[in-house]
Amino acid sequence: MAEKMLKFVDVDQKMPDKRAADLRRQDFDEIYDEWIPERAAEQASRCSQCGVPFCLIHCPLGNNIPDWLRLTAEGRLEEAYELSNSTNNMPEICGRICPQDRLCEGNCVIEKDFKSVTIGSVEKYITDTAWAEGWVKPVVPIIEREQSVGIIGAGPGGLAAAEELRKAGFQVHIYDRHDRAGGLLMYGIPGFKLEKPIVQRRTELLADSGITFHMNFSVGDDATLSELREKHDALLIATGVYRARALKAPGIGLANIHPALDYLTASNRKSLGDNVPTFDDGTLNASGKNIVVIGGGDTAMDCVRTAVRQGAKSVKCLYRRDRENMPGSMREVKNAEEEGVDFVWLTAPEAFDGTDRVESLRITHMRLGAPDDTGRQSPEPIPDASEKIPCDMAILALGFEPEELPVMFKAPELSVTRWGTVKVNHSTLMTNLDGVFAAGDIVRGASLVVWAIRDGRDAAEAMTDYLLERTAPSVQAAE
Repeated sequence: MAEKMLKFVDVDQKMPDKRAADLRRQDFDEIYDEWIPERAAEQASRCSQCGVPFCLIHCPLGNNIPDWLRLTAEGRLEEAYELSNSTNNMPEICGRICPQDRLCEGNCVIEKDFKSVTIGSVEKYITDTAWAEGWVKPVVPIIEREQSVGIIGAGPGGLAAAEELRKAGFQVHIYDRHDRAGGLLMYGIPGFKLEKPIVQRRTELLADSGITFHMNFSVGDDATLSELREKHDALLIATGVYRARALKAPGIGLANIHPALDYLTASNRKSLGDNVPTFDDGTLNASGKNIVVIGGGDTAMDCVRTAVRQGAKSVKCLYRRDRENMPGSMREVKNAEEEGVDFVWLTAPEAFDGTDRVESLRITHMRLGAPDDTGRQSPEPIPDASEKIPCDMAILALGFEPEELPVMFKAPELSVTRWGTVKVNHSTLMTNLDGVFAAGDIVRGASLVVWAIRDGRDAAEAMTDYLLERTAPSVQAAE
């Protein structure tokens, strides 16, 4: 192993080749080329194989990163895939969309002086190779169980839980209101970060594993939560959170001001070949317009980079703090800047101006004041520091909140927190309703895909314990 590893001293950090910005602006294809085996092995060999791997500690899934890097460096890719897949239900997806610069790579022990190991790109390479070589197989349970489980939501948390429950032999049914499985992976994340065939082959694998998908199924309309409880031995609520966080400002009711997810969904559906009237009539199409995206997270980055590809006249991103306090991935910020996005730091919207539709946006300049409860400096407006910028379409990327599930599901008996998230016992992940569990963003609030996968796996383990306890034979006391 010593000969293969510890190469970070004399091997520079290198990502897969990235397509030129002027080329990638013209399509929605992924921007990074595939690794060739020698390059992937070389980058994996930079791992220091440290005694306390902070990359593993800061991975929500606890991926055994040093070991599968070592196996990759040694050319043992099938073993690397098996190890990666043992803790992650979607490694090829996490390798593409995880903010590694804030998680594993950002905590690599060699990051400060030698630049971190490119963990995400190696993870993607391992599993893409596994798919190409036919190593990825449907689940075949050791034992088939009669008990059935219903999962509400076909996003990453629901899909991860479904696979784990199927491994345990349960009959798994997934209910989702959309026409395709994947949730945010399919409709919220643009193709230049995650091409849709990658998601589709994963959901097809689950179908081949015996998981039944019920698409275009609206819980509350097609069946209430109570009716699903009668149908299944246990339920998991994994809907995610999709309701846009509101912005209060004069003029917010003008036309051409849209929530980020509405905009991204229209774009993704168009790329998938769907009939999208709101895109075709220009309502959710940035072509030829001055676009202003308000927000600083990864969703905002998805919006600005989508607008560039749709042929926007100009694209600005407003964020109320500075670059160093940006919540989104710095890698995504850099990609957006390369593609022509103008970041306007330390600014906030003051009012939207126009007659029937937004025509301009009044912004106020900010400065960072005293730290808040989290330790971050709070932005505060600078007096008399406002200006007006052109704006034909504003996109609000301010985060997401949960929908009113007790109302939507016709289940007033379901307990929620004051924030609207589902209330669970955090030891068992069960709600106040017996046999009904919840996991992912609908419990923790809007978060990362990798956390949804972790939560889905934890929920599957808790549900398995619950179901097996109900089928365990009772022990009669000796007479």
